[in-house]
Amino acid sequence: MGELVPGGNQALPDGALTIRVPGPFDLSALITGEDGKVAGDGDFVFFNQPSAPGARLDGDTVTLRPGALRPGAARVTLVISPADPGTPLGRLPAPVLSVLDERGSPLARFAPPRPSRETVLLLAEVYRRGGGWKVRAIGQGYADGLAGVARDFGVDVADDGAAAAPASLAPASPALAPPASAPPAPVPPMPLVPPVVPPAPATAAPAPADGASRQALDAVNAVRARAGAAPVALDGRLTAAAEAHARAMAAHGALALESPDGTSLFHRIAAHGYRPLTVAEHIVSGPRTPREFVDYCLEGAERRGPFHDPALVHLGIGRADGPTTGDVYWTAVWARPFTPDGLLRLASEVIALTNAERAAARLAPLAPDPRLTAAAQAHSDNMVARDFYSHTGPEGHQPWDRARTAGATHRGIGENIACGQRSPEEVVRGWMNSPGHRANILKPDFTHIGVGHATGSRAGTYWTQVFGAT
Repeated sequence: MGELVPGGNQALPDGALTIRVPGPFDLSALITGEDGKVAGDGDFVFFNQPSAPGARLDGDTVTLRPGALRPGAARVTLVISPADPGTPLGRLPAPVLSVLDERGSPLARFAPPRPSRETVLLLAEVYRRGGGWKVRAIGQGYADGLAGVARDFGVDVADDGAAAAPASLAPASPALAPPASAPPAPVPPMPLVPPVVPPAPATAAPAPADGASRQALDAVNAVRARAGAAPVALDGRLTAAAEAHARAMAAHGALALESPDGTSLFHRIAAHGYRPLTVAEHIVSGPRTPREFVDYCLEGAERRGPFHDPALVHLGIGRADGPTTGDVYWTAVWARPFTPDGLLRLASEVIALTNAERAAARLAPLAPDPRLTAAAQAHSDNMVARDFYSHTGPEGHQPWDRARTAGATHRGIGENIACGQRSPEEVVRGWMNSPGHRANILKPDFTHIGVGHATGSRAGTYWTQVFGAT
């Protein structure tokens, strides 16, 4: 294993990389081109947007597959900031970055000089050099926080119009509430984009009962039985989507939620006619048999989650062999079909968890508002249907514009968005760990709330909270 010093670099092998920074830090990654600038919202991977093509964040670990990064990507910069916002890094344990190969063997380690007043630290970058990739140690700090990082990487900094708001990366980063004193200007009516596919029926569509699928299903349901969860049923639409995705990964020789042409697993699920309310997935290579695939998924706490989740009722499994390497690629899709009542329960859970955070801060609960709910749901549906992730819609509309169009007359409007989280608990936890989102949830002036949720597009799930002050 190589010990890196600032400016030092080391060649990396082909395949997946695991990059870990344990400790009281928030780890994130910025994906840039040769010019060192981000290309859009999807190039920022952090706790509230934990995945992008070729990159996935799980707590203190980024799994990086350089060959699966978006076209034009040439560099991935690893950034840490304190998990407790505003705490100087010098008050925390010294960070240590470790790089491991796909087998878990250590490749490189970097312990930068101990920061002092800095609140953000660029630790290292993985960059393309010729036909391969290298890692370079950086250790550069920013005393002005994420705003300094934003300027260097070509990202706008969100400003709430008031003084001394926590810096955030926009538009993919935590959103701060729009100024309460600025009433929304009239705007033309906006179309409320409908879901792109009809609701999935509650019963599973027949699925081909080939040997591999049946063996995997039996192994899955044996685990669920031991955990006290009801069995799942194979669904033909999910199976077709999983098989198509596994074949695409095998053809390109890379694990990824999104193919190089921009088609994600969730695009495939929609194309095959299934609209999930709740969705989870496993993207795996290596295991040769269904039993080995299930055993591998059960090894990790996060991977094990869907096996025990009673909310999931349908399953699709796809397997494909790499045409040249012989590697085996697996895709498993777990889901619960959309129903209007299910959406209402999901939104109610988000509101209950949000109000629990306000109660802990001795703040009054937020009351559900149907107009704010309509604005929030329209924005989540719009982000899925038009394949974007931003507080600003394609026509330039802002949160307060959408609230006004939905008939809301609140004097102040705020909005939180998130994508990729698979449950109300996960999304509210992510918002509370983000200074901007937390500020909205705990803003005393807010009295009402609406919640929207939609599945599909690139990240799989898109969440919106809209807050109103009377």
